[in-house]
Amino acid sequence: MAKLSGFGGGRRRFNGGAMAGLLVILLPVFFPALFKPLSRASPSAFSEWNAPKPRHSRLLNSALRRQYPREEQKDLWTPLPDQGWRPCIDPTKPPALPEKSKGYIQVFLDGGLNQQRMGICDAVAVAKILNATIVIPHLEINPVWKDSSSFTDIFDVDHFIDVLKDDISIVRELPYEFSWSTREYYATGIRATRVKLAPVQASASWYQENVSPILESYGIAAISPFSHRLAFNDLSADIQRLRCKVNFQALAFVPHVRSLGDAIVGRLRYPSKADDNYLREVTDRDNGKGTGKFVVLHLRFDKDMAAHSACDFGGGKAEKMALAKYRQTIWQGRVVNSQFTDEELRNQGRCPLTPEEIGLLLAALGFDNSTRLYLASHKVYGGEARLSALRNLFPLMEDKKSLASTEERALIKGKASLLAAVDYYVSMHSDIFISASPGNMHNAMVGHRTFENLKTIRPNMALLGQLFSNKSLTWPEFQQAVVKGHKGRHGEIRLRKPKQSLYTYPAPDCMCRR
Repeated sequence: MAKLSGFGGGRRRFNGGAMAGLLVILLPVFFPALFKPLSRASPSAFSEWNAPKPRHSRLLNSALRRQYPREEQKDLWTPLPDQGWRPCIDPTKPPALPEKSKGYIQVFLDGGLNQQRMGICDAVAVAKILNATIVIPHLEINPVWKDSSSFTDIFDVDHFIDVLKDDISIVRELPYEFSWSTREYYATGIRATRVKLAPVQASASWYQENVSPILESYGIAAISPFSHRLAFNDLSADIQRLRCKVNFQALAFVPHVRSLGDAIVGRLRYPSKADDNYLREVTDRDNGKGTGKFVVLHLRFDKDMAAHSACDFGGGKAEKMALAKYRQTIWQGRVVNSQFTDEELRNQGRCPLTPEEIGLLLAALGFDNSTRLYLASHKVYGGEARLSALRNLFPLMEDKKSLASTEERALIKGKASLLAAVDYYVSMHSDIFISASPGNMHNAMVGHRTFENLKTIRPNMALLGQLFSNKSLTWPEFQQAVVKGHKGRHGEIRLRKPKQSLYTYPAPDCMCRR
Protein backbone atom coordinates (compact mmCIF):
# COMPACT_ATOMS: atom_id res chain seq x y z
CA MET A 1 0.00 0.00 0.00
CA ALA A 2 1.34 3.39 -0.90
CA LYS A 3 2.53 5.51 2.02
CA LEU A 4 0.27 8.47 2.83
CA SER A 5 2.05 11.78 3.21
CA GLY A 6 1.20 14.91 5.21
CA PHE A 7 -0.24 15.32 8.71
CA GLY A 8 2.20 12.70 10.04
CA GLY A 9 1.00 9.63 8.11
CA GLY A 10 -2.08 7.56 7.38
CA ARG A 11 -3.64 7.42 10.85
CA ARG A 12 -3.49 11.17 11.37
CA ARG A 13 -4.86 11.70 7.84
CA PHE A 14 -7.75 9.29 8.61
CA ASN A 15 -8.54 10.96 11.96
CA GLY A 16 -8.44 14.38 10.37
CA GLY A 17 -10.83 13.23 7.63
CA ALA A 18 -13.21 11.71 10.17
CA MET A 19 -13.24 14.90 12.23
CA ALA A 20 -13.88 16.96 9.09
CA GLY A 21 -16.78 14.71 8.13
CA LEU A 22 -18.26 14.96 11.62
CA LEU A 23 -17.93 18.76 11.50
CA VAL A 24 -19.82 18.88 8.17
CA ILE A 25 -22.68 16.88 9.69
CA LEU A 26 -22.87 18.96 12.90
CA LEU A 27 -22.54 22.41 11.31
CA PRO A 28 -26.22 22.63 10.26
CA VAL A 29 -27.26 21.68 13.80
CA PHE A 30 -25.20 24.29 15.67
CA PHE A 31 -25.13 27.00 12.99
CA PRO A 32 -28.45 26.69 11.08
CA ALA A 33 -28.26 30.28 9.78
CA LEU A 34 -25.30 29.34 7.62
CA PHE A 35 -27.44 26.86 5.72
CA LYS A 36 -30.57 28.90 5.04
CA PRO A 37 -29.85 29.33 1.32
CA LEU A 38 -29.41 25.58 0.93
CA SER A 39 -32.60 24.88 2.87
CA ARG A 40 -34.52 27.15 0.51
CA ALA A 41 -33.18 25.32 -2.52
CA SER A 42 -33.89 21.91 -1.05
CA PRO A 43 -36.27 22.39 1.89
CA SER A 44 -36.31 18.76 2.99
CA ALA A 45 -32.61 18.03 2.66
CA PHE A 46 -31.88 17.86 6.38
CA SER A 47 -35.28 16.77 7.69
CA GLU A 48 -35.04 13.50 5.76
CA TRP A 49 -31.92 12.55 7.72
CA ASN A 50 -34.00 12.20 10.89
CA ALA A 51 -35.36 8.68 11.17
CA PRO A 52 -39.07 9.00 12.04
CA LYS A 53 -40.10 7.00 15.08
CA PRO A 54 -43.06 4.60 14.77
CA ARG A 55 -46.31 6.48 15.30
CA HIS A 56 -48.26 3.40 16.31
CA SER A 57 -45.75 1.51 18.45
CA ARG A 58 -48.38 -0.39 20.48
CA LEU A 59 -50.03 -1.79 17.36
CA LEU A 60 -46.66 -2.38 15.72
CA ASN A 61 -45.31 -4.41 18.66
CA SER A 62 -48.49 -6.53 18.67
CA ALA A 63 -48.33 -7.04 14.92
CA LEU A 64 -44.75 -8.25 15.14
CA ARG A 65 -45.92 -11.02 17.50
CA ARG A 66 -48.95 -11.96 15.41
CA GLN A 67 -49.90 -15.51 14.48
CA TYR A 68 -52.76 -16.52 12.21
CA PRO A 69 -54.73 -19.77 11.78
CA ARG A 70 -54.08 -21.71 8.61
CA GLU A 71 -57.70 -21.40 7.43
CA GLU A 72 -57.58 -17.61 7.69
CA GLN A 73 -54.48 -17.50 5.50
CA LYS A 74 -56.00 -19.89 2.99
CA ASP A 75 -59.09 -17.69 2.56
CA LEU A 76 -56.89 -14.63 2.13
CA TRP A 77 -55.04 -16.13 -0.85
CA THR A 78 -58.08 -17.72 -2.48
CA PRO A 79 -58.63 -16.18 -5.95
CA LEU A 80 -61.81 -14.26 -6.66
CA PRO A 81 -64.72 -16.50 -7.68
CA ASP A 82 -66.37 -16.08 -11.07
CA GLN A 83 -68.57 -13.01 -10.61
CA GLY A 84 -70.69 -13.58 -13.69
CA TRP A 85 -68.96 -11.00 -15.88
CA ARG A 86 -66.59 -11.35 -18.83
CA PRO A 87 -64.55 -8.93 -20.96
CA CYS A 88 -66.73 -7.59 -23.76
CA ILE A 89 -64.92 -5.28 -26.18
CA ASP A 90 -66.02 -6.52 -29.60
CA PRO A 91 -68.03 -3.88 -31.50
CA THR A 92 -71.77 -4.30 -31.80
CA LYS A 93 -71.37 -4.33 -35.60
CA PRO A 94 -68.42 -5.43 -37.77
CA PRO A 95 -65.59 -2.87 -37.54
CA ALA A 96 -64.89 -0.83 -40.65
CA LEU A 97 -62.45 1.91 -41.52
CA PRO A 98 -63.86 5.02 -43.23
CA GLU A 99 -63.49 5.10 -47.01
CA LYS A 100 -61.43 8.27 -46.68
CA SER A 101 -59.77 9.70 -43.58
CA LYS A 102 -60.75 13.31 -42.82
CA GLY A 103 -57.21 14.13 -41.72
CA TYR A 104 -54.65 13.55 -38.98
CA ILE A 105 -55.14 13.87 -35.23
CA GLN A 106 -52.09 14.68 -33.08
CA VAL A 107 -52.14 14.70 -29.29
CA PHE A 108 -49.48 15.78 -26.80
CA LEU A 109 -49.80 13.96 -23.48
CA ASP A 110 -48.39 15.06 -20.14
CA GLY A 111 -48.40 13.41 -16.71
CA GLY A 112 -46.99 10.06 -15.64
CA LEU A 113 -47.28 6.69 -17.36
CA ASN A 114 -50.83 5.87 -16.27
CA GLN A 115 -52.22 9.32 -17.05
CA GLN A 116 -50.61 9.13 -20.49
CA ARG A 117 -52.01 5.62 -20.95
CA MET A 118 -55.57 6.90 -20.46
CA GLY A 119 -54.85 9.80 -22.80
CA ILE A 120 -53.76 7.38 -25.54
CA CYS A 121 -57.05 5.49 -25.22
CA ASP A 122 -59.03 8.72 -25.44
CA ALA A 123 -57.02 9.90 -28.45
CA VAL A 124 -57.88 6.75 -30.40
CA ALA A 125 -61.55 7.23 -29.48
CA VAL A 126 -61.54 10.88 -30.64
CA ALA A 127 -59.94 9.90 -33.95
CA LYS A 128 -62.66 7.27 -34.40
CA ILE A 129 -65.40 9.81 -33.61
CA LEU A 130 -63.97 12.16 -36.26
CA ASN A 131 -63.19 9.49 -38.89
CA ALA A 132 -59.58 10.66 -38.73
CA THR A 133 -56.16 9.02 -38.66
CA ILE A 134 -54.36 9.00 -35.33
CA VAL A 135 -50.65 9.76 -35.21
CA ILE A 136 -48.70 7.79 -32.59
CA PRO A 137 -49.11 10.13 -29.58
CA HIS A 138 -46.34 12.41 -28.41
CA LEU A 139 -45.44 12.01 -24.70
CA GLU A 140 -44.30 15.21 -23.06
CA ILE A 141 -41.16 15.27 -20.90
CA ASN A 142 -42.32 14.68 -17.34
CA PRO A 143 -41.54 17.89 -15.37
CA VAL A 144 -41.15 16.01 -12.07
CA TRP A 145 -39.13 12.96 -13.12
CA LYS A 146 -37.51 14.58 -16.21
CA ASP A 147 -38.29 11.48 -18.27
CA SER A 148 -38.09 11.89 -22.05
CA SER A 149 -39.29 8.36 -22.91
CA SER A 150 -41.37 8.24 -26.09
CA PHE A 151 -44.34 6.05 -26.98
CA THR A 152 -42.06 3.65 -28.84
CA ASP A 153 -39.70 3.44 -25.85
CA ILE A 154 -42.54 2.19 -23.66
CA PHE A 155 -45.15 0.46 -25.82
CA ASP A 156 -44.93 -2.17 -28.56
CA VAL A 157 -45.97 -0.12 -31.60
CA ASP A 158 -46.34 -3.09 -33.97
CA HIS A 159 -48.70 -4.77 -31.52
CA PHE A 160 -50.63 -1.52 -31.01
CA ILE A 161 -51.21 -1.05 -34.74
CA ASP A 162 -52.02 -4.71 -35.37
CA VAL A 163 -54.65 -4.97 -32.62
CA LEU A 164 -56.42 -1.82 -33.82
CA LYS A 165 -55.97 -2.22 -37.59
CA ASP A 166 -59.67 -2.94 -38.19
CA ASP A 167 -60.88 -0.14 -35.91
CA ILE A 168 -58.80 2.92 -36.69
CA SER A 169 -56.18 4.20 -39.13
CA ILE A 170 -52.82 4.73 -37.37
CA VAL A 171 -49.54 6.21 -38.64
CA ARG A 172 -46.19 6.23 -36.86
CA GLU A 173 -45.38 9.73 -38.11
CA LEU A 174 -46.87 12.38 -40.32
CA PRO A 175 -46.31 12.36 -44.10
CA TYR A 176 -43.85 14.86 -45.52
CA GLU A 177 -46.42 17.56 -46.37
CA PHE A 178 -47.31 17.82 -42.67
CA SER A 179 -43.80 17.53 -41.27
CA TRP A 180 -44.01 21.16 -40.09
CA SER A 181 -46.59 20.13 -37.45
CA THR A 182 -44.19 19.52 -34.57
CA ARG A 183 -44.25 20.13 -30.82
CA GLU A 184 -41.77 22.98 -31.31
CA TYR A 185 -44.04 24.59 -33.92
CA TYR A 186 -46.94 24.79 -31.48
CA ALA A 187 -44.72 26.10 -28.69
CA THR A 188 -43.75 29.23 -30.62
CA GLY A 189 -47.16 30.92 -30.92
CA ILE A 190 -50.88 30.66 -31.62
CA ARG A 191 -51.54 28.23 -34.45
CA ALA A 192 -54.74 27.70 -36.41
CA THR A 193 -54.29 23.92 -36.34
CA ARG A 194 -53.88 23.67 -32.58
CA VAL A 195 -56.92 22.91 -30.41
CA LYS A 196 -55.99 24.38 -27.06
CA LEU A 197 -59.33 24.92 -25.35
CA ALA A 198 -60.88 21.46 -25.35
CA PRO A 199 -62.87 21.30 -22.11
CA VAL A 200 -62.31 18.57 -19.54
CA GLN A 201 -64.77 15.72 -20.22
CA ALA A 202 -65.66 17.10 -23.66
CA SER A 203 -68.52 15.38 -25.50
CA ALA A 204 -68.34 13.68 -28.88
CA SER A 205 -70.43 16.50 -30.36
CA TRP A 206 -67.92 19.09 -29.08
CA TYR A 207 -65.18 17.43 -31.15
CA GLN A 208 -67.42 17.20 -34.19
CA GLU A 209 -68.36 20.87 -33.93
CA ASN A 210 -64.92 22.28 -33.05
CA VAL A 211 -62.29 19.94 -34.47
CA SER A 212 -63.92 18.65 -37.66
CA PRO A 213 -63.80 22.12 -39.31
CA ILE A 214 -60.06 22.33 -38.61
CA LEU A 215 -59.53 18.92 -40.20
CA GLU A 216 -61.53 19.97 -43.24
CA SER A 217 -59.56 23.21 -43.62
CA TYR A 218 -56.04 22.01 -42.89
CA GLY A 219 -56.08 18.21 -42.95
CA ILE A 220 -54.61 18.10 -39.47
CA ALA A 221 -55.51 19.08 -35.90
CA ALA A 222 -53.19 19.01 -32.88
CA ILE A 223 -54.93 18.77 -29.50
CA SER A 224 -52.93 19.98 -26.50
CA PRO A 225 -53.39 19.74 -23.60
CA PHE A 226 -55.29 16.47 -23.91
CA SER A 227 -55.49 14.72 -20.51
CA HIS A 228 -59.08 13.96 -19.45
CA ARG A 229 -60.46 15.65 -22.58
CA LEU A 230 -63.13 13.06 -23.45
CA ALA A 231 -66.31 12.45 -21.44
CA PHE A 232 -67.20 9.06 -19.98
CA ASN A 233 -70.94 9.50 -20.55
CA ASP A 234 -73.20 9.84 -23.58
CA LEU A 235 -70.88 8.01 -25.96
CA SER A 236 -71.83 5.10 -28.19
CA ALA A 237 -71.25 1.56 -26.92
CA ASP A 238 -68.69 0.95 -29.68
CA ILE A 239 -66.60 3.99 -28.70
CA GLN A 240 -66.60 2.88 -25.06
CA ARG A 241 -65.55 -0.63 -26.03
CA LEU A 242 -62.82 0.73 -28.29
CA ARG A 243 -61.34 2.67 -25.37
CA CYS A 244 -61.20 -0.53 -23.33
CA LYS A 245 -59.74 -2.46 -26.25
CA VAL A 246 -56.90 0.05 -26.47
CA ASN A 247 -56.26 -0.01 -22.72
CA PHE A 248 -56.56 -3.72 -22.01
CA GLN A 249 -55.35 -5.25 -25.29
CA ALA A 250 -53.51 -2.84 -27.59
CA LEU A 251 -51.16 -1.22 -25.06
CA ALA A 252 -48.53 -3.90 -24.50
CA PHE A 253 -45.10 -2.93 -23.17
CA VAL A 254 -41.93 -3.28 -25.23
CA PRO A 255 -40.27 -6.74 -25.12
CA HIS A 256 -37.42 -5.83 -22.75
CA VAL A 257 -39.91 -4.51 -20.16
CA ARG A 258 -41.95 -7.71 -20.42
CA SER A 259 -38.82 -9.86 -20.17
CA LEU A 260 -37.60 -8.08 -17.06
CA GLY A 261 -41.11 -8.27 -15.59
CA ASP A 262 -41.27 -12.02 -16.26
CA ALA A 263 -37.88 -12.50 -14.60
CA ILE A 264 -39.00 -10.61 -11.49
CA VAL A 265 -42.29 -12.52 -11.30
CA GLY A 266 -40.41 -15.81 -11.62
CA ARG A 267 -38.02 -14.90 -8.81
CA LEU A 268 -40.92 -13.91 -6.58
CA ARG A 269 -42.79 -17.15 -7.24
CA TYR A 270 -39.76 -19.45 -7.11
CA PRO A 271 -37.18 -17.72 -4.90
CA SER A 272 -35.21 -20.91 -4.24
CA LYS A 273 -34.29 -21.00 -7.94
CA ALA A 274 -33.01 -17.42 -8.03
CA ASP A 275 -29.33 -16.59 -8.33
CA ASP A 276 -29.24 -14.20 -5.40
CA ASN A 277 -27.82 -15.76 -2.23
CA TYR A 278 -30.48 -14.17 -0.06
CA LEU A 279 -33.29 -15.59 -2.16
CA ARG A 280 -31.76 -19.07 -2.12
CA GLU A 281 -32.31 -19.19 1.62
CA VAL A 282 -36.05 -18.50 1.32
CA THR A 283 -38.11 -21.66 1.35
CA ASP A 284 -41.81 -22.18 0.79
CA ARG A 285 -43.67 -22.74 4.03
CA ASP A 286 -46.80 -24.83 4.30
CA ASN A 287 -48.94 -22.17 5.97
CA GLY A 288 -52.05 -22.75 3.92
CA LYS A 289 -51.39 -20.06 1.34
CA GLY A 290 -49.93 -22.35 -1.32
CA THR A 291 -46.66 -22.11 -3.21
CA GLY A 292 -45.12 -19.11 -4.87
CA LYS A 293 -47.77 -16.50 -4.18
CA PHE A 294 -46.93 -12.83 -3.72
CA VAL A 295 -48.49 -9.42 -3.08
CA VAL A 296 -47.64 -6.22 -4.92
CA LEU A 297 -47.79 -3.10 -2.78
CA HIS A 298 -47.84 0.23 -4.59
CA LEU A 299 -46.38 2.52 -1.96
CA ARG A 300 -47.20 6.01 -3.22
CA PHE A 301 -45.33 7.93 -0.56
CA ASP A 302 -42.98 10.33 -2.30
CA LYS A 303 -42.25 13.94 -1.35
CA ASP A 304 -44.85 15.35 -3.76
CA MET A 305 -47.59 13.15 -2.32
CA ALA A 306 -46.62 13.93 1.27
CA ALA A 307 -46.50 17.69 0.65
CA HIS A 308 -49.68 17.90 -1.40
CA SER A 309 -51.71 15.96 1.17
CA ALA A 310 -50.97 18.58 3.90
CA CYS A 311 -51.04 15.77 6.48
CA ASP A 312 -48.75 15.23 9.47
CA PHE A 313 -46.55 12.13 9.14
CA GLY A 314 -44.84 12.16 12.53
CA GLY A 315 -41.53 13.68 11.49
CA GLY A 316 -41.86 16.54 13.96
CA LYS A 317 -41.47 20.26 13.48
CA ALA A 318 -38.57 19.91 11.03
CA GLU A 319 -40.59 17.72 8.67
CA LYS A 320 -43.64 20.00 8.85
CA MET A 321 -41.50 23.02 7.96
CA ALA A 322 -39.74 21.17 5.17
CA LEU A 323 -43.01 20.00 3.57
CA ALA A 324 -44.55 23.46 3.96
CA LYS A 325 -41.56 25.04 2.16
CA TYR A 326 -41.68 22.42 -0.57
CA ARG A 327 -45.44 22.96 -0.95
CA GLN A 328 -44.91 26.69 -1.29
CA THR A 329 -42.13 26.23 -3.86
CA ILE A 330 -43.98 23.74 -6.06
CA TRP A 331 -47.63 24.81 -5.75
CA GLN A 332 -47.25 28.36 -4.35
CA GLY A 333 -49.40 27.25 -1.43
CA ARG A 334 -52.34 26.20 -3.64
CA VAL A 335 -53.21 23.04 -1.72
CA VAL A 336 -56.91 22.68 -0.89
CA ASN A 337 -56.25 20.24 1.96
CA SER A 338 -54.20 22.80 3.88
CA GLN A 339 -57.37 24.47 5.15
CA PHE A 340 -58.20 21.37 7.23
CA THR A 341 -56.57 20.08 10.40
CA ASP A 342 -54.68 16.80 10.35
CA GLU A 343 -57.47 15.13 12.34
CA GLU A 344 -60.10 16.32 9.85
CA LEU A 345 -58.03 15.10 6.90
CA ARG A 346 -57.57 11.65 8.46
CA ASN A 347 -61.25 11.30 9.30
CA GLN A 348 -62.06 12.15 5.68
CA GLY A 349 -59.55 9.56 4.39
CA ARG A 350 -57.39 12.19 2.67
CA CYS A 351 -54.04 11.21 4.19
CA PRO A 352 -51.86 8.72 2.28
CA LEU A 353 -50.86 5.74 4.38
CA THR A 354 -47.26 5.71 5.58
CA PRO A 355 -45.21 2.52 5.10
CA GLU A 356 -45.80 1.74 8.77
CA GLU A 357 -49.57 2.15 8.41
CA ILE A 358 -49.91 0.09 5.24
CA GLY A 359 -47.84 -2.61 6.97
CA LEU A 360 -50.26 -2.64 9.90
CA LEU A 361 -53.19 -2.87 7.49
CA LEU A 362 -51.65 -5.88 5.73
CA ALA A 363 -50.87 -7.54 9.05
CA ALA A 364 -54.43 -7.00 10.30
CA LEU A 365 -55.84 -8.52 7.11
CA GLY A 366 -53.87 -11.70 7.79
CA PHE A 367 -50.56 -11.45 5.93
CA ASP A 368 -47.64 -12.68 8.02
CA ASN A 369 -43.84 -12.47 7.97
CA SER A 370 -43.58 -15.27 5.39
CA THR A 371 -45.52 -13.19 2.85
CA ARG A 372 -43.56 -12.26 -0.25
CA LEU A 373 -44.12 -8.57 -0.82
CA TYR A 374 -43.04 -6.69 -3.96
CA LEU A 375 -42.68 -2.96 -3.50
CA ALA A 376 -43.79 -0.96 -6.54
CA SER A 377 -42.90 2.66 -5.97
CA HIS A 378 -40.62 5.52 -6.82
CA LYS A 379 -38.37 7.10 -4.19
CA VAL A 380 -39.96 6.89 -0.73
CA TYR A 381 -40.03 10.12 1.24
CA GLY A 382 -37.78 9.58 4.26
CA GLY A 383 -35.82 6.78 2.59
CA GLU A 384 -34.99 3.48 4.24
CA ALA A 385 -35.66 4.91 7.71
CA ARG A 386 -39.30 5.41 6.77
CA LEU A 387 -39.48 1.85 5.42
CA SER A 388 -38.01 0.17 8.50
CA ALA A 389 -41.32 -0.62 10.24
CA LEU A 390 -42.76 -2.13 7.05
CA ARG A 391 -39.60 -4.18 6.51
CA ASN A 392 -39.71 -5.48 10.08
CA LEU A 393 -43.25 -6.70 9.51
CA PHE A 394 -42.48 -8.19 6.10
CA PRO A 395 -38.81 -9.23 5.91
CA LEU A 396 -39.35 -10.88 2.50
CA MET A 397 -40.02 -7.49 0.89
CA GLU A 398 -38.40 -7.06 -2.51
CA ASP A 399 -38.22 -4.54 -5.34
CA LYS A 400 -36.62 -4.15 -8.76
CA LYS A 401 -33.20 -3.53 -7.27
CA SER A 402 -33.16 -6.61 -5.06
CA LEU A 403 -34.58 -8.95 -7.71
CA ALA A 404 -32.78 -7.82 -10.87
CA SER A 405 -29.11 -7.20 -11.56
CA THR A 406 -27.62 -3.89 -12.63
CA GLU A 407 -27.17 -5.31 -16.13
CA GLU A 408 -30.81 -6.39 -16.31
CA ARG A 409 -31.97 -2.93 -15.23
CA ALA A 410 -29.66 -1.04 -17.57
CA LEU A 411 -32.33 -0.30 -20.20
CA ILE A 412 -34.73 1.22 -17.65
CA LYS A 413 -32.23 3.04 -15.44
CA GLY A 414 -33.22 6.65 -14.82
CA LYS A 415 -36.42 6.27 -16.88
CA ALA A 416 -39.38 6.84 -14.59
CA SER A 417 -41.92 5.70 -17.19
CA LEU A 418 -40.09 2.44 -17.89
CA LEU A 419 -39.59 1.80 -14.17
CA ALA A 420 -43.34 2.32 -13.74
CA ALA A 421 -44.02 0.03 -16.71
CA VAL A 422 -42.10 -2.82 -15.05
CA ASP A 423 -44.05 -2.28 -11.83
CA TYR A 424 -47.32 -2.25 -13.79
CA TYR A 425 -46.41 -5.53 -15.50
CA VAL A 426 -45.43 -7.24 -12.24
CA SER A 427 -48.58 -5.89 -10.58
CA MET A 428 -50.77 -7.44 -13.26
CA HIS A 429 -49.13 -10.82 -12.62
CA SER A 430 -49.45 -10.77 -8.83
CA ASP A 431 -51.92 -12.77 -6.77
CA ILE A 432 -53.01 -9.68 -4.85
CA PHE A 433 -52.48 -5.96 -5.48
CA ILE A 434 -52.90 -3.19 -2.92
CA SER A 435 -52.16 0.52 -3.15
CA ALA A 436 -51.32 2.66 -0.13
CA SER A 437 -53.34 5.61 -1.45
CA PRO A 438 -55.57 6.56 -4.41
CA GLY A 439 -53.93 7.83 -7.58
CA ASN A 440 -53.45 7.05 -11.26
CA MET A 441 -51.62 3.77 -10.64
CA HIS A 442 -54.27 2.66 -8.15
CA ASN A 443 -57.08 3.55 -10.58
CA ALA A 444 -55.39 1.83 -13.51
CA MET A 445 -54.77 -1.35 -11.53
CA VAL A 446 -58.28 -1.48 -10.09
CA GLY A 447 -59.73 -1.27 -13.60
CA HIS A 448 -57.33 -3.65 -15.33
CA ARG A 449 -57.53 -6.28 -12.60
CA THR A 450 -61.33 -5.98 -12.50
CA PHE A 451 -61.31 -6.67 -16.24
CA GLU A 452 -59.25 -9.83 -15.58
CA ASN A 453 -61.14 -10.78 -12.36
CA LEU A 454 -58.02 -10.55 -10.17
CA LYS A 455 -57.95 -9.84 -6.44
CA THR A 456 -57.28 -6.19 -5.59
CA ILE A 457 -57.57 -4.80 -2.06
CA ARG A 458 -58.87 -1.24 -1.80
CA PRO A 459 -57.92 0.34 1.55
CA ASN A 460 -60.79 1.98 3.42
CA MET A 461 -58.98 5.27 3.90
CA ALA A 462 -61.56 7.01 6.10
CA LEU A 463 -61.84 4.00 8.43
CA LEU A 464 -58.06 3.66 8.71
CA GLY A 465 -57.65 7.37 9.41
CA GLN A 466 -60.05 7.08 12.33
CA LEU A 467 -58.48 3.87 13.65
CA PHE A 468 -54.94 5.25 13.57
CA SER A 469 -56.12 8.38 15.39
CA ASN A 470 -57.38 6.22 18.28
CA LYS A 471 -54.23 5.71 20.36
CA SER A 472 -55.99 3.47 22.94
CA LEU A 473 -57.02 0.82 20.41
CA THR A 474 -55.76 -2.71 21.15
CA TRP A 475 -54.50 -5.03 18.42
CA PRO A 476 -57.56 -7.38 18.54
CA GLU A 477 -59.87 -4.36 18.28
CA PHE A 478 -57.85 -2.89 15.42
CA GLN A 479 -57.71 -6.19 13.55
CA GLN A 480 -61.43 -6.86 13.95
CA ALA A 481 -62.31 -3.37 12.70
CA VAL A 482 -59.95 -3.68 9.71
CA VAL A 483 -61.27 -7.09 8.63
CA LYS A 484 -64.89 -5.98 8.97
CA GLY A 485 -64.22 -2.67 7.21
CA HIS A 486 -62.61 -4.36 4.19
CA LYS A 487 -65.27 -6.92 3.37
CA GLY A 488 -66.34 -6.39 -0.21
CA ARG A 489 -63.15 -4.46 -1.01
CA HIS A 490 -61.08 -7.31 -2.48
CA GLY A 491 -61.87 -6.79 -6.15
CA GLU A 492 -65.58 -7.38 -6.33
CA ILE A 493 -67.28 -5.92 -9.43
CA ARG A 494 -68.51 -2.35 -8.99
CA LEU A 495 -70.61 -0.90 -11.78
CA ARG A 496 -69.51 2.45 -13.14
CA LYS A 497 -71.55 5.46 -12.03
CA PRO A 498 -72.11 8.59 -14.15
CA LYS A 499 -68.90 10.57 -14.78
CA GLN A 500 -66.71 7.82 -13.29
CA SER A 501 -63.79 6.55 -15.38
CA LEU A 502 -64.35 3.35 -17.35
CA TYR A 503 -60.59 2.73 -17.01
CA THR A 504 -61.26 2.21 -13.28
CA TYR A 505 -64.77 0.77 -13.61
CA PRO A 506 -64.93 -1.20 -16.89
CA ALA A 507 -68.33 -2.76 -16.08
CA PRO A 508 -70.86 -2.51 -17.61
CA ASP A 509 -69.44 -0.57 -20.63
CA CYS A 510 -66.70 -3.06 -21.47
CA MET A 511 -67.87 -6.19 -19.66
CA CYS A 512 -70.93 -8.35 -20.27
CA ARG A 513 -72.98 -10.66 -18.09
CA ARG A 514 -72.11 -14.28 -18.76
